[in-house]
Formats: sequence, structure tokens, C-alpha cells
Amino acid sequence: MSHFVVIGGGQAGASLVAKLRTEGFDGEITLIGAEDVPPYQRPPLSKAYLLGEMELERLYLRPAAFYSDHDIDLRLSTRAVSVDPAARTVALSTGEYLSYDALALASGSHPRTLPAAIGGTLDGVFTMRDLRDADTMAPELVEGRRVLIIGGGYIGLEAAAVCAKKGLSVTLVEMAPRILQRVASPETSDYFRALHQSHGVDIREGVGLDRLLGTDRVTGARLTDGSELAVDFAVVGVGITPATALAEGAGLSLDNGIATDAQCRTSDPAIWAAGDCASCLFEGNRIRLESVGNAIDMAEVAAQNMMGKAVDYVPAPWFWSDQYDCKLQIAGLNTGYDAVHVKQTGDARSHWYYRDGVLVAVDAMNDARNYMIGKRLIEAGKSPAPEVITDPATDMKALLRS
Repeated sequence: MSHFVVIGGGQAGASLVAKLRTEGFDGEITLIGAEDVPPYQRPPLSKAYLLGEMELERLYLRPAAFYSDHDIDLRLSTRAVSVDPAARTVALSTGEYLSYDALALASGSHPRTLPAAIGGTLDGVFTMRDLRDADTMAPELVEGRRVLIIGGGYIGLEAAAVCAKKGLSVTLVEMAPRILQRVASPETSDYFRALHQSHGVDIREGVGLDRLLGTDRVTGARLTDGSELAVDFAVVGVGITPATALAEGAGLSLDNGIATDAQCRTSDPAIWAAGDCASCLFEGNRIRLESVGNAIDMAEVAAQNMMGKAVDYVPAPWFWSDQYDCKLQIAGLNTGYDAVHVKQTGDARSHWYYRDGVLVAVDAMNDARNYMIGKRLIEAGKSPAPEVITDPATDMKALLRS
């Protein structure tokens, strides 16, 4: 009987083992997860869960009984220490060795942290990536306390929104000239800057962190403009790095993460990879898509190919972010855009990105209808003229039929 091993108890790992069973795989499946709880949703950690609006059990991607009911050996509180591709074995933190016929790496990513030399290891300095991070930070969210958010990407902005909603005094610093500079247009940056400022967040752009202050616990921060702030705690949201140590140790090819081919296979024919740890080809470029959608879609294709079904993975990038009462939905990738066109419909707003006259991405703020239309247009390779998109009289649904 074949034995498939999946390393990583996150969204990709959980999606992969479930897909194996729905596709009819009747061999042994082992899912290795480092945490002590079944696979769970990560996006709500920094939002609904941290706000106390979601119970732990509601975070679970599937009920705990799902794994035993489907004959999936879920190993919690267990880490994969190394992979031996020649012997096709995985060494576990328990001292056990597992043999595999096919292996999938769904090891996810690690949050970037601050160096100890600038106070990154002081008590009261947090990242937001897993359940333990959320549980550790939750007691800090007391009305009137002062928090410094380091980083003006989506992670930092979501943390700022939660803290502001809890009544904290929030300062966010972004060393780039504007928030969201790496991932969004100036129009989208302007929208979210105004949103946060309307909730009392002090946003400082073009200003970095010089160092955090304090002996054992953080008590303040010195910024690169020479100013100092008194803070009660700090949240670091400066991005993530793919978890590639196992792959590197196994001698697999790395390129912006674990390099995979069109069928999510690594440089070893018996090993696949999916999710944040893996890179794939998209429009001739090797990219990593740090999103729930990619984790699910890539994992499900990997599962099919582990069973020999020869299915190509075609990325369809989509993302979302919840901040206050605004739901941002993003379709496509705006890389290399040269024009942005704004569509306003009442309180709903969308930003349409073009590159050489081709529609490549849409940012939609509280505009689910135009988000879905934009997503379908991009997937169909259709590019309506910008003046048609922004015309209030345009029947947007009709664009899908043209």
C-alpha cells in the first residue's frame, strides 16, 4: 500500500490531504503538524479571533474528527527534522523515521523579525503568524495602551485596525514613502491611509525604526527621524520568508522558495510542494503567491499529481484584507502596471490596473460585485477600455458577454 506524507499542518497541508481522499486515494496518509491543534484558518487570527469575535473551534478548517474519520494519521506537536530523498524517509522530532512513496512539502513561511541588536528580542515585541502569537498578544489589547506597528503592508495595517478598534493609541511607521508601496497603487495607498487616519491611527511614512528601547521589555522606540515614542508593546509586520530549510537540506532546487514545475513537483520526482513555501511559473516569471487561495488551489493540484493525474497548475491570483468595516478584494497581479483607473459607485470603489492596455488586476473596496466582474474579465483575458469601466452608465455584467 502506498504511503503519502505531507509536511505542514496549515491551509495547504490540510487541503492536500482532503483532496487525496476525495480523489479516491486509498493508501496511507500522514499529515505532520508542528502545532498542538488541528489545521486552522490563519487570516482570522489577526482580526476576528484577536478581537474575541471567533472561538477557537471555529478557526479549525475541518472538525478534529475529520482526520480519523478519513483515515488520515494527523501527527500534532511533531516536526519534520530532515528529508532523505534517496532513502525516501522523513526524520521526525519524535525520533521516528517515516518512509514515503510520495512526499509533499507544505511548510508555509516564517514572519520576518527584528534583529536583537535593535531590540527585536525584548518582551512585548510580537509578530502575528500563528495561534500562539495571537494568544500571547491578546492580553496586550487594553484600551488606552500605546502600540507601535512596524510595517505598512497588509499585515501591519490589519494589526493597526484591530488595535484601533480595541481603543488603543496606535502609531504605524513605514520606511517606504507610502504604505502598501510594494503591493498597491498610490490610489489604494491613499484610500487606506485616509481610512486609518479616520480611526485615529498615526501613520508615519518615509520613517523607519532606528531601535526599540527598553531593558527587558520594550518601553519605547527611536525612529530614523530622531523622534522617540513611548510604547507599551510593538507589533512587527515586515513580511514573511518561505520555510525552505527542509527542502534545502534535501538538496531540492530553490528559487524564490521551493521551485516547482507546472505540476507542483520539485526537482525530486517523488516530492511536491504547495503554498507559501513554493514558487511557481506565472506568465513566464517565477513567483510566490502568499494567499489562502493559492495554498488551496496549488495543494489540490499537487494532490492530483501525486496520484499520477498530470494536471497543470494555472495560478489565478486573488487576495483579500479586512480592515474596520472595509473589505478589500484583489484579483490578478498588478506587476508592471502603467495606469490605474478609479471607479466609484456610491460607497463602493474599485481601482483597475492596466499594463500596455491590458487589464491585469483590480482592487475593490466594499465592491464585491465589481471585484467578481474584474476577476472573471482577467481570467477570460478581456480588457474593456478604461473609459468604459469607469463610466457609471456601463452595464458591467454585459462586459463579460462581449
